[in-house]
Amino acid sequence: MMSETAESHLAPAYGRLLALLADSPHVDVFLDQVVRVAVEVVSPAVGCGMTVRRDGPAFTVAASNELAAQADEIQYGADEGPCLHALHSGQIVEVPDLRRDERWRRYREHALKLGIVSSLSLPMTIDGETLGALNLYATEPNAFDDRARRRAVAFAEQGTAALAVILRQAEQALVHRQLTDAMASRSVIDQALGVVMGQQRCTATEAFALLRQASQHRNRKLRDVAAEIITQVTGETPQPASEFVVSRNHD
Repeated sequence: MMSETAESHLAPAYGRLLALLADSPHVDVFLDQVVRVAVEVVSPAVGCGMTVRRDGPAFTVAASNELAAQADEIQYGADEGPCLHALHSGQIVEVPDLRRDERWRRYREHALKLGIVSSLSLPMTIDGETLGALNLYATEPNAFDDRARRRAVAFAEQGTAALAVILRQAEQALVHRQLTDAMASRSVIDQALGVVMGQQRCTATEAFALLRQASQHRNRKLRDVAAEIITQVTGETPQPASEFVVSRNHD
């Protein structure tokens, strides 16, 4: 458990994470700032990269500088290294002195040429699934002492929590857009059905069948065919439906 002094030193970093969470309009902007703050918080680190893996090979979504980006890329090319080990195992992986570490020889050779001597890779686990790893690199041996490790672990935990929030926000925004688009399509199709029913003196089911036939025959989306019908009749482009709004019950 961290001491009150250590926690007080990290408090400004936590505050910055919360501010980033509120102000960053996009996930990539948020992640770019997270890796930069990580280098400031864990002072021995000279670079930080964030590796993620979603339905495919691992890749870097953010890097504080070119050294961190190259260190990550070396591991992907060699298909081995501390950040990949942390990602696959869900465990913290520390390399005190890469010059004496024999675990990942292909990675080791190229990383040493970059000047990387020690590193600390911390898994980012959300809802029981390790989605990424925060990779801290240093150019001196044994750079991450107990104090630095505690700060790194605490920051990674806070960063992971913030990442979980922003990913859920992005997912909710996507669902919102999909629902709004669905409502807009339904509104246009309903208007076109009314036009076809009036012109053909048919039922709603028959009108829908006619719309679907026209869509298939022209190889166009049903919504586009419906919009064209409305425009031909009214001379105006169909108005979009109101955005989907989640209702909230108030006591």
